[in-house]
Amino acid sequence: MELLIRAYRDADAEALTAIWNGIVEEGAAFPQTEPLSLEEGRALFSRQTHTAVAADRESGAVLGFYLLHPNNVGRCGHIGNATYGVDRAYRGLRTGEALVRDSLAQAKAAGFRLLQFNAVVASNLRARRLYERLGFQLSGTVPGGFLLKDGRYEDICIYYHPLP
Repeated sequence: MELLIRAYRDADAEALTAIWNGIVEEGAAFPQTEPLSLEEGRALFSRQTHTAVAADRESGAVLGFYLLHPNNVGRCGHIGNATYGVDRAYRGLRTGEALVRDSLAQAKAAGFRLLQFNAVVASNLRARRLYERLGFQLSGTVPGGFLLKDGRYEDICIYYHPLP
């Protein structure tokens, strides 16, 4: 399979909404508790600074996505934030790595000076190892900052990556 990272198109909304909702249902990474309707997904994906899609170049199958947007406003608007989602069937194939690498380039191109992740669940070791391997720095941990689906609280980690 050859991976293609490309810009979001309206035709991707259904696939991205399904991936998003699958991650929300898992209850271990995204803070949302309710699934998105297709209309809500379409609005979410289209209003970002950049939404990218990871697809199989040959079949066109959508494997994952990322959303890039400001982390804050005004005097903190130079800090970007990204959310990544990979379809469960395509995890472990370096799709996430390709998405993170592309998001770093897109964030810099969009004028962000750094990328900050506010709430990486501490037990999401695959994501944490990837971020650290790609040069993200752990800035701190918030004890009990994430409510898991089973009702337990998990620490969240804050990461940042300068975009020189």
